[in-house]
Amino acid sequence: MVGQLLDGRYRIDARIAAGGMATVYRALDTRLDRVLAVKVMHPSLAADASFVQRFILEAKSVAGLAHPNVVGVYDQGTDGGHVFLAMEYVPGCTLRDVLNDRGALQPRAALDILEPVLAALGAAHRAGFVHRDMKPENVLIGDDGRVKVADFGLVRAVNTNTTASTGTVLGSVSYLAPEQIERSSQGRADPRVDVYACGVMLYEMLTGAKPHSGEHAAHVLYQHLHEDVEPPSAAVPGLPAQLDDLVAAAAARSPEERPADAVALLSAVRDARAQLTDAALDTLPPQAVAEERAGSEDRTAVLPHAPGATSAQDRLNVTSVLETPAAGPADGTAAPPPGAPAPGDPARPGRARPRLGLLALLAAVLVVGVGAGVWYINSGQFTKVPFVLGKTESEARDMLSGEDLDADVEEDFSDTVKPGRVIRTDPEGGNRIRQGDSVTLVLSKGPEMVEIPELYAVPLDEARERLRDAGLKPGVTQEAFSEELPVGRVISTDPEDGEKIKAGRAVSLVVSRGEPIEVPDVVGDEQSEAAAELRAEGLTVEVAEKTVHSEEDAGTVAETSPEPGAELGRGDTVTLTISKGPELVEVPDVVDMSVDDAEQALEDAGFTVDVNQIFFGDTVWRQSVDGGDEAPRGSEITLWVR
Repeated sequence: MVGQLLDGRYRIDARIAAGGMATVYRALDTRLDRVLAVKVMHPSLAADASFVQRFILEAKSVAGLAHPNVVGVYDQGTDGGHVFLAMEYVPGCTLRDVLNDRGALQPRAALDILEPVLAALGAAHRAGFVHRDMKPENVLIGDDGRVKVADFGLVRAVNTNTTASTGTVLGSVSYLAPEQIERSSQGRADPRVDVYACGVMLYEMLTGAKPHSGEHAAHVLYQHLHEDVEPPSAAVPGLPAQLDDLVAAAAARSPEERPADAVALLSAVRDARAQLTDAALDTLPPQAVAEERAGSEDRTAVLPHAPGATSAQDRLNVTSVLETPAAGPADGTAAPPPGAPAPGDPARPGRARPRLGLLALLAAVLVVGVGAGVWYINSGQFTKVPFVLGKTESEARDMLSGEDLDADVEEDFSDTVKPGRVIRTDPEGGNRIRQGDSVTLVLSKGPEMVEIPELYAVPLDEARERLRDAGLKPGVTQEAFSEELPVGRVISTDPEDGEKIKAGRAVSLVVSRGEPIEVPDVVGDEQSEAAAELRAEGLTVEVAEKTVHSEEDAGTVAETSPEPGAELGRGDTVTLTISKGPELVEVPDVVDMSVDDAEQALEDAGFTVDVNQIFFGDTVWRQSVDGGDEAPRGSEITLWVR
């Protein structure tokens, strides 16, 4: 399309990128003389009304999000077979380009990218929309360092269905939340699916790899459903526990365990950043690509940095504020003694000079005291607790021993850390501690496993309470008929009782509906008689407001819902539809017609036809109901033919 003029206004200059739904071009708005991006739907999809509707929805949704971190949409239109959006042009690269070029990122860079992404999503969530396709390809990093979220093509209002009409799940496999995959969720999405995707992206930025991988998409989907995202420190030793906690919270498999929306996650990210030291934020992960690039070739040189950040050396130079000048002024004159007026200044009267002397003395004491403290801290008697999260006990002990620290060991349950590996330490990694002191290593015992209690024949409310007492959650409740158990008693559980599962998991319950009741056949009975018979069986009776024509006599039951023979539980409802008798229809006069024409005329009027043929004639000479008379619709008319 390069060189074409869309809608008589947008001149296509170059192709930027192509995706599953559309191709994006750099273009010039010839009317306003500004550069922008034009997103053109693939022609093969433009014929599909559902895709076009989703495309237009993107324009309407984003147009209402006036946020500096959302790629703006200026216009939407069609030109022949082309459906397009005119959007803000962001020169730079995507987060995917950054990860391809850099590998893993320093925590500071990862958080500097994540925060504006969450700000953009937070604006969408508070406006009632969910992005549903967050991934590095949709995070743009401009040449000026600005971060923007793009491609709201899968955006939906909160709690609307997330599947296409074909039933396929929309979104990128590596970043799909479990509830977007499970059939039981009925494809419904809320802001927490975007939170999950951001947790996966944070893991990828910190480690340089996706948390779930496989040869086939089905393998990745299975991992989303059944495997927790590991803490990034397991792949990048030394990452602070705060970052592990952020990833664990955002990428939790259960939506209830995640922050409610991007605004809540953004608050958690800022709280975590505030707890991290500059050294922790600037730690270079081993997965980072280290080869040098010329500035003109470094597409990721636009990565944002914290305002006012200083070099690591400046941050470590803790004594620089204590230094005092030893030399005199630049003109070579001697410096005046403490408390003396500067040359050319009038001497201060009264008690000014003793006060200056006292201040000088206090300053000297402060310098000596702070200097002594600095010397003491750096004298070799103190060290920092190494980062050992995710390490085995022996690996952690070796690292502590290298810092002249002892180890005490405790154990605790963990759903995310493998048994035998460090969950946390006390004090935490990075804290300063006296050499020779002990650090408590808390090792994982794996997930806490709980045995499902015996719940057979237990009332539903009591069964739910027993599950909570055992550390489990009551799950979906279904009903089934039982000839042994009364209504409301537990028939079975899934998983079965006696099995051991992770604490906190949900257990489904099947509850008795009592013995099944077969709906009796009351069609053709008087309304009062039919109702009495149904109530005698333990069923509830309702009568439909509308009556219908039927073969049954007026005032009798024409039909029941459910039909006779269906199985119901005690107290279930059967609806009776009352007949207003057969519908009478005027019979056509078909005498002297050919038999074929006569049959056609009667069938078109709603009758069935029986033909009595004498010899081999073809003409109707008599009909059982005379033409012009009325007969019930569907009744049989006999024809005599000769």
